[in-house]
Amino acid sequence: MRVLVTGGTGTLGGHVVPRLRDAGCAVGVLSRHSHAPGDGMEFVTGDLATGQGIEAAVAGVGIVVHCAGSSKGDEDKARNLVGAASRADVRHLVYISVVGADRVPIVSGVDRAMFGYFGSKLAAERIVAGSGLPWTTLRATQFHDLLLTVAKQMARLPLIPLPAGFRFQPVDADEVAARLVELTLGKPAGLVPDMAGPRVYGVADLLRGYLRARLKHRLMVPVRLPGKAARAVRAGANLSPERAVGRRTWEDFLASKA
Repeated sequence: MRVLVTGGTGTLGGHVVPRLRDAGCAVGVLSRHSHAPGDGMEFVTGDLATGQGIEAAVAGVGIVVHCAGSSKGDEDKARNLVGAASRADVRHLVYISVVGADRVPIVSGVDRAMFGYFGSKLAAERIVAGSGLPWTTLRATQFHDLLLTVAKQMARLPLIPLPAGFRFQPVDADEVAARLVELTLGKPAGLVPDMAGPRVYGVADLLRGYLRARLKHRLMVPVRLPGKAARAVRAGANLSPERAVGRRTWEDFLASKA
């Protein structure tokens, strides 16, 4: 089975690709730039933002796993990918989205500036679902890796402003990759149950855990963010406690990075 993975060198894709190879799939990784094959990976050149090269990239592909994501423009990239995949008669389109995509409202410029990622993911979900292709979409909570990047940046400040009332339920990227590969090799299933980490943390708890692990101390000041999206996040729209199926905790993740 030939599988094309977008975002194959990213946080999630970097786990998905080797798992697909181990399952016996011939895997192509979409990239905007040409690469020599390496580590058993075949790179295919194409630009999702412009659509250039995507027709050739999906030719002869049975399954597309769409892991590429960014803070904006996901819907345009999904539209270009879906159009090419439809014309190539791809048999299964698999998409990774975010928990809360349908519950975090993006209705103002403030919402869009801070939480536009949720709206972009929801728009891409709808494009996948309306493509006419057999599809599967999995929503996951924020990866540990993303929260670690944010914690590192915030820890550089002498005084850290914390979004008051925000909570997160971080999940391990490799655990999500395992589930995504399972779904990829199964039958198209539409929107499947969410996947979330084992624990819900207040944003202050996450940051304190990082600071303790790095033997650092910082003052923190709660800041109440404006907008309907922020209000939804304070209410837990980005959480899925009933789907706490991940096993690796934030503490386990930080220990692995020590």
